[in-house]
Parts: sequence; C-alpha cells; structure tokens
Amino acid sequence: MSRVGKKPVTVVSGIDVSLDGTTLVAKKGNNEKRLETHGRVEISIDGAEVTFARVGESKESSAFWGTYRALFANIIEGLDKGFKKSLEINGVGYRAAVEGKNLKLQLGFSHDINYSIPEGLEVTVEKNLIHLKGTDKQVVGQAAAEIRSFRPPEPYKGKGVKYTDEVIIRKAGKSAS
Repeated sequence: MSRVGKKPVTVVSGIDVSLDGTTLVAKKGNNEKRLETHGRVEISIDGAEVTFARVGESKESSAFWGTYRALFANIIEGLDKGFKKSLEINGVGYRAAVEGKNLKLQLGFSHDINYSIPEGLEVTVEKNLIHLKGTDKQVVGQAAAEIRSFRPPEPYKGKGVKYTDEVIIRKAGKSAS
C-alpha cells in the first residue's frame, strides 16, 4: 500500500492546475507542465489541493498511485522554486565554459567536449563550479549525470567531475616495501 499516494499535493498560489481528460496541467506564467496519467489513477482538484486515488486494488495500481502523486508534486515544486544541481571540476587544466547553447568542457582528453544544453535548463559556470537550474527535476538530474559521466572522479587523486555534496573515498597509492 502506497503511503506517498495518500498525501494530497498542495498547490502554491500563482500556479493554475486543471484537468484535461487524463492529463494534469500546471501553469505558472508562460511556463506549462503536463502529466499524462493514462487513466491509471483518479484525480480530484479541490481548490488548492490535488488528491489521487487508486483505480483498482492491484499492486500495480498502488504503485501508479504513489508514482503519479510524486511526479505531480515535483512539477509543482519545480514551477514554484525550481531545481538546482552543482558540479565541481577538480584537476590540473580542467575547465568549463558556456558558449551559446553549448557547455565546453576541457577534462584532460586530447579534445574538448561540447555538451549541448537541453531546452529549459540554465547553466552557469564560475571557476571550477557548474550550476544547473531548471523547472524539470528529471532534466536537471539527467544533465548533471551526463556531465559527470564524461570524467567521473577517480579514487586516488580525486580528479574529475563530481557533485558538490558528493564525498570521494580516497585510496592509498602504491607503497614501497
């Protein structure tokens, strides 16, 4: 039984929520997010609260109930506050710069890496930090994971791209006997 699905989603003032068939639509200004539920959950909008209910009694129905509630809560949080991830670059000669719609990374390879910034994502670079901001949690997290995957941190010197809150466990190098 889903405990997440039981809680109603409180809609912050300034965000308009409507139901278009089986699609939930959240709007704030000119920014609009849609969540297609495919009829797997029942949705009711009561003023500033959106509640979800199971369609059947199956285990799959319970899973969809909690999943769609969490996805919609993330949409509301994204439209209200936004999501942010920060990456840190460590290494001699490792650099990053934003050039138009691309993030240019120099990570110790013989070539530069040009990462195309996804739509709806704002990327800023200051010294060795890359800040990603956006309204879609999935896009922000996926972009951060892709950038990190170009040069993951290694355990001996800690060189590479890591999340700012990530802890790299260091290994001892070779020791003379």
